[in-house]
Amino acid sequence: MAGGIGSRFWPYSRNHRPKQFLDFFGTGKSLLQMTVDRFRPLVPIENVLIVTNVLYRDLILEQIPDLKAEQVLCEPARRNTAPCIAYATAHIRAKVFQKVYGRHLQPEDVVDWNDEKLNVRMVVAPSDHLIMQESEFQRVISEGLEFVGKNDSLLTLGMKPTRPETGYGYIQMAAGEGELRKVKTFTEKPNLELAKAFVESGEFVWNSGIFLWNLRTISGEISRNIPDLAEKFTTGECYMGTEKEEAFIERIFPTCPNISIDYGVMEKAKSVHVMMADFGWSDLGTWGSLYDLSNKDEHQNVSLKCTTSFYDSENNIVVLPEGHLGVIKGLNDYIVAESDGVLLICPKKDEQQIRDFVKDAEVKYEGKFN
Repeated sequence: MAGGIGSRFWPYSRNHRPKQFLDFFGTGKSLLQMTVDRFRPLVPIENVLIVTNVLYRDLILEQIPDLKAEQVLCEPARRNTAPCIAYATAHIRAKVFQKVYGRHLQPEDVVDWNDEKLNVRMVVAPSDHLIMQESEFQRVISEGLEFVGKNDSLLTLGMKPTRPETGYGYIQMAAGEGELRKVKTFTEKPNLELAKAFVESGEFVWNSGIFLWNLRTISGEISRNIPDLAEKFTTGECYMGTEKEEAFIERIFPTCPNISIDYGVMEKAKSVHVMMADFGWSDLGTWGSLYDLSNKDEHQNVSLKCTTSFYDSENNIVVLPEGHLGVIKGLNDYIVAESDGVLLICPKKDEQQIRDFVKDAEVKYEGKFN
């Protein structure tokens, strides 16, 4: 999934080049490129699909040159993760039918989607996560794929919490032993007091937003829990994987409900499991999370992409264009970020307001700085 705009990383992340296309750590690879590369040992590149906003099609093909144009599924509007996954699922169903039967799906076809020949396994992953221990990640994904190949259950990966984080969703696990458990409850981002209770209980893990399932199960759960969404794609199933797919998606996608897969499906599904994992994961959603992951000087300051001289300053993160010098005096616990004509200076504790700053700038300056 690569269609977000990463507004909480403004002004570094912008409409024309969101955070998944950026190289945050000077590795020479964007977050998207790192995501695709960590799946290469597990999934043949020809089986990789990237769902994104239509604005980013060319950027994806530029960054992943061995990807074919038909592997980039373009959304004409932003509608959250449930429509994104429903679109990918419909596309995969049609492609699997074509591979098994050697022809495109036709309107008159009556298909038994419970046929094992049509039941492939899927992994859904955001394109903007950071994962430090890739070999452990690949082990967990392999085990998860084995599980969903044998079980009609939705599987999500839960990260062992290292702190009472209020910026993540939580999953409560049912009692049991081992890494794999049934899900008891999902909880959206809690306040600090509740997050502390979650961590102390030992029953909760962070919701990573990485999902595994088989095609039959996710298709059935979308149909059962968001029937109007499923119906939209079913009406044009014969267009999937053909030259008519793009026009069909342009017509129906903007009418899809704006709903997350967590709220629309995961919280209501018949059978949901969570696999506990610990592979150095971060969703890299905020400047604060980037600060936590970055190397710091003796005064806990972070400087990325630039040269910075700090004086009487602590716990700051500074990101300026390459080759620029920043001189910071008497500043503590701040974000200082400049990109493409926009300078942001904001206390780290107030970073949740950055989305409001973006909205205000859009109104005041007619989208010039988005």
